[in-house]
Amino acid sequence: MTEVEVLDTRPDARGGYKVDVSRGERIGRVSSEWFNRPADERYLSLSELMASVKGRAARSRTRTVESAAVRVEASRDNAERLDLVLPGSEAPVAPTHWSFGQLAALVGAPAAYLRQLPAPLAGINLQYGLTSHRAEQVKTLETDDGRVELRAVTGPDYGRYLNSQAVSPAFH
Repeated sequence: MTEVEVLDTRPDARGGYKVDVSRGERIGRVSSEWFNRPADERYLSLSELMASVKGRAARSRTRTVESAAVRVEASRDNAERLDLVLPGSEAPVAPTHWSFGQLAALVGAPAAYLRQLPAPLAGINLQYGLTSHRAEQVKTLETDDGRVELRAVTGPDYGRYLNSQAVSPAFH
């Protein structure tokens, strides 16, 4: 027969929950991953995490654009910087590592190889892939955190589930 132990889950006097430190185990990987994150991605509480992801969602937009209308720009001054100019935007957007990989996959180019090339050469290859992209449309997720960033590039029918939607159930 299975033994069931009922734990006391009432908040303590300070409003937090009691933690029995004698139970469980220490896993150093968790804290090392937390410390290796940029300062703006370290959250000390679920409330901080929720505020951050809700703020990012408020500063984000999703739209579907014609792939041939996306312009890839590279500067000779910075051989590692690649920007995209999306239809209807005044300023270029910088792809994240993740969205660059998604964009490369959509046009059938190996992202690891493109990352090794100087930005102007990678840009030429991406531009060619976008103009000959058979699906003709891509869906973008852009976030403005002081500089507009392209966080995701997917097919036009891709459903979007934001981090704020994933974190929200923890508060209900």
